[in-house]
Amino acid sequence: MPDDKDIAEGGQGGGKKKLIVIVAIVAVLLIGGGTAAFFLLGGDEEAVADGDAPPVEEQAVEQVDPVYHKLDPEFVVNLPPGGPAGMLQIAVEVMTQNPTVVETLKKNDPMIRHHIINLLEEQDAAKLLTLDGKKALQAAISELLAGKLKELNESGEIRGVFFTQFVLQ
Repeated sequence: MPDDKDIAEGGQGGGKKKLIVIVAIVAVLLIGGGTAAFFLLGGDEEAVADGDAPPVEEQAVEQVDPVYHKLDPEFVVNLPPGGPAGMLQIAVEVMTQNPTVVETLKKNDPMIRHHIINLLEEQDAAKLLTLDGKKALQAAISELLAGKLKELNESGEIRGVFFTQFVLQ
């Protein structure tokens, strides 16, 4: 007959073995589950290590190189009398990142030029002598072009208006 000492040792020995087996199985399952989750979710080592979300390429907007369109020929207009200059000669280039904007400007060149000439003829020569006056004129031309593009149902936009020649006489 087994004595109490053998039962106690056998009970603990069998219990320890069961506990070790259970812990080993749980460890294997956790490691296997973690590895499977890592591969299935497409983990990125840098993103996981830094805690950053992986970059989403579908949301990135493709940047197109700037496209410049010269409004040719340059503009020559008479300014209102009484100012320090009576005439303005100006060459204008428009920058966009959408080639359809350039096509729209080309197709509607007479109308665009007409509105820019009207705008230029209203300018005060004294203000145009200052940098702020030139910047205000750039903004006014940009705003005018944006309005005309909207009227023409053009979805692109003007990114900049640049003076490549500016002469007051």
